[in-house]
Amino acid sequence: MVISTNLGFPRMGANRELKRLVENFWSGKVDENALLSGSKKIREEHWSLQNKAGLEHIPSNDFSFYDQVVDHSYAFGVIPARYKNLHPGLETYFAMCRGLQKAEVDVPACEMKKWFDTNYHYIVPEFEPNQQFTLNPAKILDEFKEAKDIGIQTRPVILGPISYLLLGKPIRGAPHEFEPIQLLSKLLPLYEELLSKLAGAGATWIQIDEPFLVTDLSSNLKKEYSSAYNALTKVSPQLKILIATYFERIGTNIDFVINTPISAIHIDLVRAPGQLETILKSIPSTVSLSLGLINGRNIWKANFDAALTTAQKAIDTLGSERVFIAPSCSLLHTPHSVQAEKKIDPEILDWLSFATEKIKEIVTISKVLNDGNQSVQSEIDANRKSVQNRKTSPRIHNAVVQEKMKTLNPDMFKRKLPFRERQKQQQKLGLPSFPTTTVGSFPQTKEVRAVRAKLKKGEIDQAGYDDFVNKEIEKCIRFQEKIGIDVLVHGEFERNDMVEFFGENLEGYVFSGNGWVQSYGSRCIKPPIIFGDVFRPKPMTVDVIKYAQSLTKKPLKGMLTGPVTMLQWSFVRDDQPRKDTTFQLALAIREEVHDLEAAGISVIQIDEPAIREGLPLRKEDWNEYLNWAVDAFLLSSTGVDSSTQIHTHMCYSDFNDIIESIQRMDADVITIENSRSDLKLLNAFEKHEYTNEIGPGLYDIHSPRVPSKEELKARLQEILKYISKDLIWVNPDCGLKTRGWAEVESALKNMTDVAKEFRSIEAK
Repeated sequence: MVISTNLGFPRMGANRELKRLVENFWSGKVDENALLSGSKKIREEHWSLQNKAGLEHIPSNDFSFYDQVVDHSYAFGVIPARYKNLHPGLETYFAMCRGLQKAEVDVPACEMKKWFDTNYHYIVPEFEPNQQFTLNPAKILDEFKEAKDIGIQTRPVILGPISYLLLGKPIRGAPHEFEPIQLLSKLLPLYEELLSKLAGAGATWIQIDEPFLVTDLSSNLKKEYSSAYNALTKVSPQLKILIATYFERIGTNIDFVINTPISAIHIDLVRAPGQLETILKSIPSTVSLSLGLINGRNIWKANFDAALTTAQKAIDTLGSERVFIAPSCSLLHTPHSVQAEKKIDPEILDWLSFATEKIKEIVTISKVLNDGNQSVQSEIDANRKSVQNRKTSPRIHNAVVQEKMKTLNPDMFKRKLPFRERQKQQQKLGLPSFPTTTVGSFPQTKEVRAVRAKLKKGEIDQAGYDDFVNKEIEKCIRFQEKIGIDVLVHGEFERNDMVEFFGENLEGYVFSGNGWVQSYGSRCIKPPIIFGDVFRPKPMTVDVIKYAQSLTKKPLKGMLTGPVTMLQWSFVRDDQPRKDTTFQLALAIREEVHDLEAAGISVIQIDEPAIREGLPLRKEDWNEYLNWAVDAFLLSSTGVDSSTQIHTHMCYSDFNDIIESIQRMDADVITIENSRSDLKLLNAFEKHEYTNEIGPGLYDIHSPRVPSKEELKARLQEILKYISKDLIWVNPDCGLKTRGWAEVESALKNMTDVAKEFRSIEAK
């Protein structure tokens, strides 16, 4: 009998209950007891949902107040020294995630990075050469026992010791030769102790996630994996270990673990379907295979016939008793349920499957394999009908878009003049040295959100909403003028999200009402859904930007989201190459850029924070992706006069990996996230002699703390060691949407004061 399994479930709740609970705790509206009891209720609801659907292996410890990686850091005592004097428990935990500023306490947050090639963020562990690990297993054990108390036997999920160490970084000032993986022998005994405690609590299966097994690993890690899993599998004879991989093919890295006494291994057959044949040839007779057949990162219904064909191949080789049916990865990356969607067109809604529905798909496929089609014939028939309707729908393709794609030519992918010549022409902007700007958005206050909600409910008309937005824009511009920002932004008060807003103004998109997905902490996004050919029916931002520019004599940026980010942060159609969809997006943005320039806007920012995120996990696949990703940015940005200054923004990226491609993007100015990474990202720009202008983020906007002038001054002085002063811009590291006005005003005032001080020093 095949077993139906899940690797992880979304945490936020059907209506983002966890988000509100955590944010109310941060603001002091609820106490710790309310936070703990409320979160327990959410967990129990999620376990019960999966249990009632018929799932056999249900995960626990997939829940988190912020992020599963920082949970592991706390569980193993990896708490940087700057937090050691805080109250143990939630104060320390959240300080690591968000920073803390109160009374005599002022500590920044830990670095935050993207979780492999997703838009989920994790808190980076910091390791010392003499790291002392201490086990705090309460959360993991308590959640297993909570489920057991309501009659549900779960499969606890923990992050594997090697992936955990590889996700981390050495503390600042550590010896150059130190690498966190050197700590494995010290960490392993604590993992063994944790597994022993779980076995003692009654666990029979445990899921250990080792996502690094799908990346390019050096051969010397084979010994580490072998020693780790030979040790962990000996902890308890009753405890079976499943190693979970996802997001790519495991390839030859399977050799690292396949000969250890593990009980099962999970592979992603959505992102890497071609790996099944190789795995079936190499898997030992003692190991079961978990098939990631249901897409854990997208929202289209599974094709049951295709999934069943794949599963049957595995069964024919291994036997049904050694096959698990599972999502490709944790369902953390999908919304909760389509049941809350009341406004999506019924035809398109019939094509969709969110986390709750994916659980049912897993169970249905398992039932067919165990009991035959007749057991769920109505579900099979309905699935075939939905899949066929989507394939043949006339709404998918647009003849005009297809013709535009055929007319692309090389001149559409390059600027008219090289950067240094453009830089001279852009002096017409009259900017000082160390020019200041922000990355785009200003605070989306409760008032802004409330007025937007009234518009959607029909309680105010469009004219009333536009009047409100215009007043917010004017206040934002006057504030920027007052403190001395040099290149202004309009604040983006009319925008709900940097991707969703543009998707709403493009054809080929559809939008969920409640399709929220966790991005980091309590921050949720509602990715739009690209279901067909994309095109721009009319200008999207021109009227608002023209109005904003009319309020000031200073240059004001037109703010757009780039094509790769539009792709990465949407749920994307899977019936054509991603490159084609990205080029369609680029053509739409190119048209908007032309219209902004024609309207007199001389500075245009096309944000691409996700371009590094889209980089394949295997280096042999990089060139193909980078070629079309950079080409898409060039297609969107290059059809302007040389005097028009093109900006872009990137964040949470290992720029060393893609610095040559960033240079080929040929943006006049790039702003980057830099503040949480201790300036290490600037090494790439110095090493590769990046030639265009750059604004390394001077402070972290994802933390509520306000940086002092002294802190900002020291950071800018450090930046000058890497980048020539004639290329430096001064800015925060990302948009200010999630911050409050009080902290924004204080932080930006400190930032502009520091820039003015540096100008005065230079003048002397």
